[in-house]
Amino acid sequence: MFGLGNPELGVLMLGMFIVFIMFGFPIAFTLMALGVGFGYIAMGDTVFQLVVQRTYSVMTNDVLVSIPLFVFMGYIIERANILDRLFHSLELALHWVPGSLAVATLATCAIFATATGIVGAVVTLMGLLAFPAMLRAGYDIKLSAGVVCAGGCLGILIPPSVMLILYGATAGVSVPKLYAGALLPGLMLAFLYMGYVIVRCAMNPSLAPKLPIEQRNVSTLKIAIALFTSFFPLALLILSVLGAIFFGLATPTEAAAMGSVGSLILAAAYRSLNYVKLRESVYLTARTSAMVCWLFVGSFIFSSIFAYMGGHEPIKNFVDWINPSPLTFLLLTQVIIFILGWPLEWTEIIVIFVPIFLPLLQHYGIDPLFFGVLIALNIQTSFLSPPVAMAPFYLKGVAPKHVTINQIFSGVMPFMVLVLAAMLVLYIFPGLALWLPKVLYG
Repeated sequence: MFGLGNPELGVLMLGMFIVFIMFGFPIAFTLMALGVGFGYIAMGDTVFQLVVQRTYSVMTNDVLVSIPLFVFMGYIIERANILDRLFHSLELALHWVPGSLAVATLATCAIFATATGIVGAVVTLMGLLAFPAMLRAGYDIKLSAGVVCAGGCLGILIPPSVMLILYGATAGVSVPKLYAGALLPGLMLAFLYMGYVIVRCAMNPSLAPKLPIEQRNVSTLKIAIALFTSFFPLALLILSVLGAIFFGLATPTEAAAMGSVGSLILAAAYRSLNYVKLRESVYLTARTSAMVCWLFVGSFIFSSIFAYMGGHEPIKNFVDWINPSPLTFLLLTQVIIFILGWPLEWTEIIVIFVPIFLPLLQHYGIDPLFFGVLIALNIQTSFLSPPVAMAPFYLKGVAPKHVTINQIFSGVMPFMVLVLAAMLVLYIFPGLALWLPKVLYG
């Protein structure tokens, strides 16, 4: 049997995983199959005990319980047409801003991102709601597509992000601290998107013609009523959930449970809650949660076998050979993750490749919390960059037939540049990620 000190076997396992994923095999079961197969070669029958232990440890992880609760909260809000009301009220309130529909779309995405971290749900819903509205108003197809795709990905970064929960469980970092650290960078990225749209539409008004006069002549009272009945109830729910987490009044799981109950009450208050919508929300929550849990089980098995065989050693030796400074190491890891985002999704990056870098953080004096926020910002690109680019594919699935995938890809490219600019700002001012956790938790 092979054993500890056979990194070549670990590298072969990692290479086979990438090949299988590129052929479209299910991620979670590919991880488990390769882990058990190579683990049997390296460890013999002991690998089956490891599989049981890892599966049990995942199923008893209290942090992961919050995932289905946050997902359920998001699906209830989506199914109850609350987002439709929110978009309409922001459209009225921002009618005087250049590119008002695009700005309202980004604002709606940012708000909805704080209610759910499900990128596919946000992009699909805004693709059905905001994208046709922008096209009917004469907006440029590429700009409209970029706005919907980029805005829909904000849920990866803005709390309560499912990605941050998985990173926290993987890296052993407090989820409330991660949420506090990601809040300001998430808002910064959202405002960067809005600023870009406003400036570009002001310089080239043909990209976003003004709304018809009858849509702009709206009384202040009507705008106030629309905001009061759509924006403020949802904002109150979100602030209650995040505030309970940030100020230590509740754990993420307890706050997620409170948010789930609050979303049901809100949907009932809007008279949008019925048995069919509740059943759909429960089904979609169960499906999403099962995917995440099995993915985590597979990643734990895979990463344990990978570490047992010393698969990290070639990477560690390469890093030692180039002997980078802490800043160079940080840049190198983010470049690798950025490139991995082209063929892979964020789930594979978090559960497989991030654990490779985690043992090196202490050596270079890098805060795992800052590293996690930086990764969450970087992984925005994995949803936007081809050939995988799930956000453009989600939008293409609901867009009018005359909108091509190439137009959507062209539209997201400027927003990818903005993500890189936001990463540069975070490099220069790390306090954006570290200040709020320090104030709240010391």
